[in-house]
Parts: sequence; C-alpha cells; structure tokens
Amino acid sequence: MHCLDGDCCAQSTMALPRLHPINSFTEWEPLEEMIVGHVEGAILPDRQLLRYLPIKENTRTILNLLSGFPYPEFLLAGARRELQGLVATLQAEGITVHRPAVLNGRRWLQTPDWRSRGTAATFPRHGLLVLGDEILEAPASLRSRHCEGLAYRHLLEDYHRRGSRWTVAPRPRLQDSFYNSRYRLPRDTEPITYAISEKEPVFDGADFARCGRDLFVTRSNTTNLAGIDWLRRHLGQTYRIHLLESRYRQPMHIDSTLIPLGPGRALINPDWIDLERLPPILKTWELLKAPPPDPTPHPFSLGSPWLSLNLLMLDPKRVLVERHQVSLIRALKDWGLEPLPLPFAHLAALGGSFHSATLDIRRRGSLQTYFELDSAKIYKGSSHECQ
Repeated sequence: MHCLDGDCCAQSTMALPRLHPINSFTEWEPLEEMIVGHVEGAILPDRQLLRYLPIKENTRTILNLLSGFPYPEFLLAGARRELQGLVATLQAEGITVHRPAVLNGRRWLQTPDWRSRGTAATFPRHGLLVLGDEILEAPASLRSRHCEGLAYRHLLEDYHRRGSRWTVAPRPRLQDSFYNSRYRLPRDTEPITYAISEKEPVFDGADFARCGRDLFVTRSNTTNLAGIDWLRRHLGQTYRIHLLESRYRQPMHIDSTLIPLGPGRALINPDWIDLERLPPILKTWELLKAPPPDPTPHPFSLGSPWLSLNLLMLDPKRVLVERHQVSLIRALKDWGLEPLPLPFAHLAALGGSFHSATLDIRRRGSLQTYFELDSAKIYKGSSHECQ
C-alpha cells in the first residue's frame, strides 16, 4: 500500500527505526539469517587450485586430467542432500536462509591477461566477509573465482538497498608473474613457502576469524600480507587484525585452525598451532585442543582431515558438527557445549564443511571487545599484530 500523504510517510519513517539487514560481529552470537551455498554447476578443480590442495600425488595427477569437467553426479548427490538437510535444520530453528544464484563452472572467464574456467557458488565464506553492517567482496587469488560475486549479486544489491554497506576490494589482475611458478609442497624441514606473491593484495573471507573488535587471520595460499594490510587500512581504528601463524605446510583458511566458540574460549588445531607463537592477546583466552579427526565413510576429499573443525555456531551454546566426528562431539560436550550432529561428509569432496558452505548475515549483538588486557600492553613490541 502506498501512502499519498507526505507527512504520513515522514511520521511512519520516524516511528520505525531503520535496521541494517546485515549485522554480524562474531562467529558465535545467536544466528538469525545466513546464506547457504549449493553444488549446482560445480566442476572438478582447475589445475591452479590443485597445486594448493592437500591430496596425494596420484590423485592430483588424475584430477589434472579431469580438471574442468563437471563433478560426477554420485558425488554431488550426497553433498546436495547434506546442504538441503542443513537448510532444513536452520529453518527449523527460525533462521532465515538465502541461496546464491547458480554459476556454471564450465563457462570460460577471460581478461586481457588470462583465460580460466569458472567456479560454482558452493562456499560463500570464501569470497565474502561480513563485518558488522558491511559485506565485503574479497579479492580472490584464484582466477576461477574472479567472478564468483555474481552469484550473490541479487542479495548484495538488496542488502545495500536496505541500508547496509557493500564494498568490493580492488580486483587483482592475477597475471602469471603474481604466482610462484616453482611452488611445491615444502618438506617438514623447510620453511613454509606460498604459491602467491605480494605483488597485489588478495585474501579470502575464510582466512579470518571474527571476535568483535579483534580479527585473527592466517597468511596462506589464498591470503597474502598485502591483502591483510589492505583490509587493515580499510577498517581503520574500528578493528584490530592479528596474524596467526600456521604450521600447516599448505595453509588455506583459518576455519580448521582456530575456531572461536564464545567470549574467552576457542578451539584450536594442535597440529597446526604453536602455542608459543600465538598472538599475545589470544593467550588470555581458554584454548581447547581439538581431538584428532575421526575417519568418515566418504573416502574422497579435497580438504584436510581437519575439516572436522569446520564448525558452525548457532549461538554460544549450540554448534553444528559432522556426525561421524564422535571424538569431537564428546569433547564439545565435555566443554559444556551442545553439539548438533548432522551428516556432512560428502561436501568434503568439494573441499569444505559447515563454516565454508555458509555465511552468517545476521547475528544478535553489537560490536564489543572480548579481550580484557590493555591493548597498549598487548601490542607493544608484538610482531603478531599487522602494522
């Protein structure tokens, strides 16, 4: 119904405060709205991504031959059922769920510098980062994900129209010179090297963990120091970014390394985190060591077994966890949490789990500081804060 009286419209606007459709500052506050990805249009990884993945060399050789072809339906069918089950579970909890548009990964992307197959909209956490009332399109380091934001364009336009901030980070050129052509998996005795350079800023949203005013990030094969610095400057004094070092030989995304569970508490991967080299501010929290991952009945995975830690917090008490991770479920219960087991092992064939396949748009709460120590004392002389 349209109001023809200008005064009436003005009074109605004053009576109803404008609420931002996007509001999310942490990984744990009560969830109200989110985006869930899908597997339609998914293709087997391009050769560029295959260099990064923690898979056996014979598997890598086979996938190189099949790169760019659609995933077999028997692999997608299980993942599709799992995502549908996740959507049903979230909606049963009263959580609003949106889905991206379908992208056909078989279509070619082309710039003046390169040509590549595209990708599907399976993992919204990779290409988007929500900080308060702002949603940010991340500058992807993979050519196949250069146009991934198109799958979410209808949602981004609607959020922006209703008052939220929409930022697109500078799109990298991703020329051949940006990549380390001699990259290989570092041996245990060698320093960690990266497949990408510092020539231009790139980062994935999944390399950041949000704890109110404090963000933790891992440098990885999808996020470089230049990208971290760009985001630090963009955010100004509102947020503080802390670099979390990973011992993983092929680092990619923080959500299997550090998982904030609530104020003052986080789950950590004991294989990948050196407690002696943590950002000083994080040492003020209770850090819970995750048990080793349990095997799943689905043998094919493009991710590490530590996808077991790719959890999704519904609120500070309840957490979605893959149902075969019995040891983790037991540990979460011992820590006073309420794990909600769901089948989600098939999605590992595409390289992700609950946290990767979702993006929280609204959580209750406001911007807060969850670390009590005086920041001047914490940061003084620390190499872990990104300057």
